Amino acid sequence: MNFVEELRWRGMLHTIMPGTEELLNKGMVSGYIGFDPTADSLHVGSLAQIMTLIHFQRAGHKPIALVGGATGMVGDPSGKSQERNMLSEDVLQRNLRGIQKQLEKFLDFESGANSAEVVNNYDWFKDFTFLDFIREVGKHITVNYMMAKDSVKNRLDGDNGMSFTEFSYQLVQGYDFYYLWKNKLCLLQMGGSDQWGNIVTGTELIRRKDAGEAYAITTQLIKKSDGAKFGKSEGGNIWLDREKTSPYKFYQFWRNTSDEDAKIYIRIFTLFNKDVIEALEVEHLAAPHLCALQKALAKNITIRVHGEAAYNLVEKTKNFVFDPKYTWDDLKDLPEDDFIQIFESSNKFYTQNNVTTKSGALFNDIVDFLGEIDFPGSDLRLFESKNEIKKLILNGGLYINKFKIKIDDKVENFYRMHGKYLFLQKGKKNSTLICISDNPIESSNKVNKMLGK
Repeated sequence: MNFVEELRWRGMLHTIMPGTEELLNKGMVSGYIGFDPTADSLHVGSLAQIMTLIHFQRAGHKPIALVGGATGMVGDPSGKSQERNMLSEDVLQRNLRGIQKQLEKFLDFESGANSAEVVNNYDWFKDFTFLDFIREVGKHITVNYMMAKDSVKNRLDGDNGMSFTEFSYQLVQGYDFYYLWKNKLCLLQMGGSDQWGNIVTGTELIRRKDAGEAYAITTQLIKKSDGAKFGKSEGGNIWLDREKTSPYKFYQFWRNTSDEDAKIYIRIFTLFNKDVIEALEVEHLAAPHLCALQKALAKNITIRVHGEAAYNLVEKTKNFVFDPKYTWDDLKDLPEDDFIQIFESSNKFYTQNNVTTKSGALFNDIVDFLGEIDFPGSDLRLFESKNEIKKLILNGGLYINKFKIKIDDKVENFYRMHGKYLFLQKGKKNSTLICISDNPIESSNKVNKMLGK
């Protein structure tokens, strides 16, 4: 497998330094990519660089993932309009642990000579004094050279200016490359196209300081065809950590990709070969409404990020609302957050746990119960009248938890998921999740938060 050719046909390659492809064709090369520890999880925006390392290793080369324990304390100004908040050391260490654990899921750390490796640049910067740094590193790179970088010029031309801390970032990243070149025979740095300036600062430092040679490759920045930022939904970032983004929501992010984007993403984010992808494209073109590309993309990435068991659970529940083969019992093992995602497109109504009859008990008669359900803080009711409810029941048009309701049914006969949720269907297309709660407004806010609204 030719690494550069693999990037080319997948549409990932952006810029390659002269001589790099020839170097890679001679034999195994060590190469690295840096990951920014601004959170304790990577998000889907980082997947393109993870895929670059995966292809690099599959081509027989040695991938090194650098987690920026030191550079995370400075902050990369590339593509930023203002300086980021500094992270405390405790937060930074937590973030580093989370990111390292995620990277270990994607790369092979037991493959002999080309086993993957994770390094932390804090290890070589922690004892490097400021005076030593400016003497051993700063003297080799001129201010004119640094000022010519787009990341610097854009900030200086903006309203917020640039601190010395951020200005020095390219020297810090440049020294990372020098250190890995010197100590781990790492000849190649890779990254997104916005990192080109920082990467070539490293190759320049290696040349000026030790008269050495080093190389660079950058990949395309991932964009959406509609101009929106890749990797975000209405609820914010799509994370690789299931605690931040559930496997169900993660799957839906990829499943809802546009046709135009799916053709690009399936090359970048899966390991499908060219023949498989072209066959999927033909299948999709023949029946676009079946979304063959999106389904294959979503399945492949969900399994690789969250595992087959998580995907199987998504598959079981994603069509629950309108697919009769799935039952209420199928959802019993789902955490509440994942459970709620299934009903994202359903109506949500809430009723108080202490709605009472004269006897002081929760309405147990199914007609009385349904007749009392409204939306908190409004005059909106689930049904206009009890007569409407009775008519629907007698005509066989009302279901709770996928069981057809009978006129003499009692509320207690229906299992409440997580102690409070019932699922109501009016006909085939109208579905409602009912929440029985002591505080309907609070429950409504909680549900909206779980849905990222």
